[in-house]
Amino acid sequence: MLSLTGLRRTFNAGTVNEVRALQGIDLEVEEGSFVQLLGMNGSGKSTLLNAVAGSFYLDSGTIKLDGVNLTRWTEHRRAALVGRVFQNPFSGTAPNLSIAENFALASRRGLGRGLGWALNRKLMDDLRARVASLRMGLEDRLDNAIGSLSGGQRQALTLLMATWLRPKLLLLDEHTAALDPKSADQVIQLTEEIIRREKLTTLMVTHSMQQAVNLGGRIVMLHKGEVAHDLRGAEKRRLRPEDLVDRFHEIRARELLDERAAELLRASYV
Repeated sequence: MLSLTGLRRTFNAGTVNEVRALQGIDLEVEEGSFVQLLGMNGSGKSTLLNAVAGSFYLDSGTIKLDGVNLTRWTEHRRAALVGRVFQNPFSGTAPNLSIAENFALASRRGLGRGLGWALNRKLMDDLRARVASLRMGLEDRLDNAIGSLSGGQRQALTLLMATWLRPKLLLLDEHTAALDPKSADQVIQLTEEIIRREKLTTLMVTHSMQQAVNLGGRIVMLHKGEVAHDLRGAEKRRLRPEDLVDRFHEIRARELLDERAAELLRASYV
């Protein structure tokens, strides 16, 4: 289980550029759950993933994974437990290394660097079989530089690398947003297959309302660093994309009312 308690993070505190990115996030994600994170720009979605991955330390709050407190662990140390796929298909890999060499590095996630894995014939055979499961014809191109591949091919391989060692937690940060529609659909299908097969606990950031309603069993909507809605079970299953759009409109309408009320209150003291 992933347990997030009271997560707070402010960037550029005390300056005109201050951003209160996380404002007391409390969230528990059961083992094997596939959770969609939704929110408008600046809502805190990617910041939350960065906090869990260890890209920065929190101002306050705790992060626990299977009862282990990761709050002060470095990003490198967390990498042994946490797999991640970024929005940019060219992030998280070494473009000048071959597919096999990139998998060699992925196999040592959270450990020291080295390519000794690539010399093991048994593991190379395993790699070829697993790459073949992507149905992209890449199993016969393991010596090709990964940077020579298309965005969809590279993102599919990155997904496979991120889950190679079956992480305790998988983080997907809008990992299909930069792809063309056909490649995005293909990668989403692979995502579902891998998560279902490996029973992975997953947090996925998406801007796609269609993806949010179709995937997983829970939607967490963030707004200005707080949880605005937590939809699961029958409520989540009944959702349509337009229902989510309506939720966002409701949040914005309440915000505008709050701003108007604050203006009236200030005016009453003038």
